[in-house]
Amino acid sequence: MTELGNSGIEVFPLALGGNTFGWTSDASTSEQVLDAYLAGGGTFIDTADGYSAWAPGNSGGESETIIGAWLAARGNRDRIVLATKVSQHPQFRGLSAANVAAAADASLTRLGTDVIDLYWAHYDDANTPLEETAGAFDALVRAGKVRAIGVSNYTGDRIREWFEIARRAGYTLPVAVQPHYNLVKRGAYERDIAPVAAAEHLAVVPYYGLASGFLTGKYKTAADVAGARGPGAGSYLNDAGLAVVKVLEDIAAGSDVAPATVALSWLRGRRDVAAPIASASKVEQLPALLASATFELGADERRALDEVSANVPQ
Repeated sequence: MTELGNSGIEVFPLALGGNTFGWTSDASTSEQVLDAYLAGGGTFIDTADGYSAWAPGNSGGESETIIGAWLAARGNRDRIVLATKVSQHPQFRGLSAANVAAAADASLTRLGTDVIDLYWAHYDDANTPLEETAGAFDALVRAGKVRAIGVSNYTGDRIREWFEIARRAGYTLPVAVQPHYNLVKRGAYERDIAPVAAAEHLAVVPYYGLASGFLTGKYKTAADVAGARGPGAGSYLNDAGLAVVKVLEDIAAGSDVAPATVALSWLRGRRDVAAPIASASKVEQLPALLASATFELGADERRALDEVSANVPQ
């Protein structure tokens, strides 16, 4: 287990992403994935109120609804650290105080719980003063509806500004940051976010830990990227990206694990990273993800990955 900053909340060092629930996974398959994650020792589920509004026929909140039904059916809420996000639901756009309050209540209802363990500001809202947003999140903590707060997709400067405002006003401080970070997407995080994460003792919970599946090794040609998540993986389909995959596959073969296990283990071992996020659209994908929580890279293997991934254009 690992702690989320200084929150006192301990989590399994791999978060299960809920973005596939209600999208590439129907309710039944999603529940199977959730069961298998919990059975494998997992405790940390990350979703958002906007998942998965982009899918045809969806209106947003589908992932939360599926997770809430699963929690109710299994009676296991006390075994789960539950994280969700606000700002992208079609009915609750932005981070105004009124919207944050209303969106939190809607998420609590869909999740069937009286408290959100970690509530993320999903995307920065340039149209709302940061003082207002920070105050709204603090109010949720004081009301007992949220245990801890985090920021997602914020720049380093805006995270610093949030801390300055919160300290000045006596508001609850964020304990975690959720950036886009993986072996083929390092530059922005390491230059901009990592310094403030270290300074403020923020737990780093990276998303796209497998680069939309690219780091599993299943996307190597243009024909491979035709699936639902292919376009995202396709952006890494170049010599430098494929060189990273080759090193992943060599290490994986030498240890009899999957490339995904190696990629997530590298990420977990980075400074301040508490738990990478990875999603699974079917149960068969979970063993490789769960194995990353205990698989340890050797110094030479980690150095090889550091060096080859540094060559990927950012």
